[in-house]
Amino acid sequence: MQIIQKIGLAIFVIALVIFTLVPGLDSYKISAEDTKINNEYHSVAFERAAQDQGLYEREYSSTFALQSALKDVFAAAQKDLLTRAGEDKSGIPEGVSEWDFKLGDWLFKDYFKFDMYRDSSIGPVSGNPWLWFGLTIGLALLGGLMYILPKFLRPPGIKNDHIYHSSMTRGVNLTWRVLFIVATVIGVLTYGFFYMSGNLFWPGISALVMGIITALVFFAQKSIKHRPAKSASPPKFSAWLGIFTGIYLIGFYILLYWAPVHIVGWISMVSPLSEILNGGTASQWFLYGVLYTLIILVMGVRMMSKYMHNKYQLIRTGSVMFFQLGFAFLIPQILTLLNQPSMDLKNIWPLNYTFFFEWNINDLLAGGNLGIFMLVWGTVLVIIGVPLITYFYGKRWYCSWVCGCGGLAETLGDPYRQLSDKSLRAWKYERFIIHGVLLFAVIMTGMTLYGYFSGVRQIGFLNTGTVQQWYGFFIGATFSGIVGTGFYPVMGNRVWCRFGCPLAAYLGLVQRFKSRFRITTNGGQCISCGNCSTYCEMGIDVRAYAQKGQDIVRSSCVGCGVCSAVCPRGVLRLENASEDIARRAAQKRTIHISEDQIGVL
Repeated sequence: MQIIQKIGLAIFVIALVIFTLVPGLDSYKISAEDTKINNEYHSVAFERAAQDQGLYEREYSSTFALQSALKDVFAAAQKDLLTRAGEDKSGIPEGVSEWDFKLGDWLFKDYFKFDMYRDSSIGPVSGNPWLWFGLTIGLALLGGLMYILPKFLRPPGIKNDHIYHSSMTRGVNLTWRVLFIVATVIGVLTYGFFYMSGNLFWPGISALVMGIITALVFFAQKSIKHRPAKSASPPKFSAWLGIFTGIYLIGFYILLYWAPVHIVGWISMVSPLSEILNGGTASQWFLYGVLYTLIILVMGVRMMSKYMHNKYQLIRTGSVMFFQLGFAFLIPQILTLLNQPSMDLKNIWPLNYTFFFEWNINDLLAGGNLGIFMLVWGTVLVIIGVPLITYFYGKRWYCSWVCGCGGLAETLGDPYRQLSDKSLRAWKYERFIIHGVLLFAVIMTGMTLYGYFSGVRQIGFLNTGTVQQWYGFFIGATFSGIVGTGFYPVMGNRVWCRFGCPLAAYLGLVQRFKSRFRITTNGGQCISCGNCSTYCEMGIDVRAYAQKGQDIVRSSCVGCGVCSAVCPRGVLRLENASEDIARRAAQKRTIHISEDQIGVL
């Protein structure tokens, strides 16, 4: 069994190395047809500069070399048009605006998009994509399954398996964690300044809000007195494999969101599959969908092997695998193939923050009966579906059974669930941050809908488009993707769900104050082993509740049930009841016995 697993691990590593090298295997040769520009003045100037610099005559070894050459030609075309316009702008033809004639910096990305790089690629990957698909994704699937499937032959039951001794899963201590967070924040805000075209307001206001939250936690909430913060992480920096994994994931998301032209090789590999499923060429989002779905499926099998003794975990894992494969991936692809409006029917606002954007509403309304159904379906889910279903079943119905983010966290992120910070300080940060994101989403959506119905896009000093742009960058991309997944080996597998997801905040508010769901405890059976707290991915100190015999009713609890699955004494149970819904979340509950009655205080 171990030999098969070692071979599988070796195959996976080889596939990962090949996958990493693929974007650099092709070369690029561009033609005038590839760089066609609709604006007559810009097109003539660019063609002239391209001919002068021999842009179409050379073959470029990488997308970086091609992009650098394009920028040089673009700069020459800018200078040419600026000279022709003259200082007094007398060279601009009559009836033509200045910026229809001049070539602005912002037009570079508009004119030279991903499609141009893909169409100009030549080499082994673009020439034989199925081969490289098999050598990378295919081999990775084979190796992963060879490593995972033998686990089903082991005796059922939870085994810690030295999770705090592994370089992959042991995590880092508080000091290193803070350094990672600070470095990430500085990097994000710095890039955000350039992303917003040199507008300092949004990076500045974000830094101010983070400073206010920190001050509230440390001083208003008196967290500064709690030293050291509780942590089970190792005292030394030794989680090399985990940190490498995190950095690799962060790098992948940066390329995916902001530099897709540099992953043309990866996208070319999945283009034939895209043509089969939706009838079109692949984009970076199709690549992401393929990888995301396959990872959930394969790591879902691993999840089942680990928790095969628990029926709840087997069904729950099967559910997230089904919803990701069917609702998030295949159905949208098939609808696109049929020329119908497509969307992930389980992706709910405010997690799907673009749902009420003007372009999305217009697209759905133009999509006929199906598009109108999708618009109504999404709206009803937000207003009626979420609070009603959460009342009966808690937020677990979505976060642990349906959600794609939760599905990735529960499968790919499961080896890191023990790294969630259980400290009181982390909980205080959690409350301020996640509800702050929810408030941001509500304000942005309110401005969006107001602008849609009134036509007003400027409210005071805030522009709706700019607010949407910053939310998409800071929350939709950076927080949910780069931090939410890249920080698995640093802060556990539910970083996004715990600290940033606005839908989780919405669900949590309903669960905390008006839901039948709770985790009941039988404190008399608790032996204080700590398994429940160790495995809680949301940073809840479950053992503290069990020791007091107190039901667990926390807005952050996603009802994954792993705490119950790893308990050796059957102390914890996931239940639904409505008898004491108004008082079951009391700080401390005790049984009072008198001559007349027995009651709960």
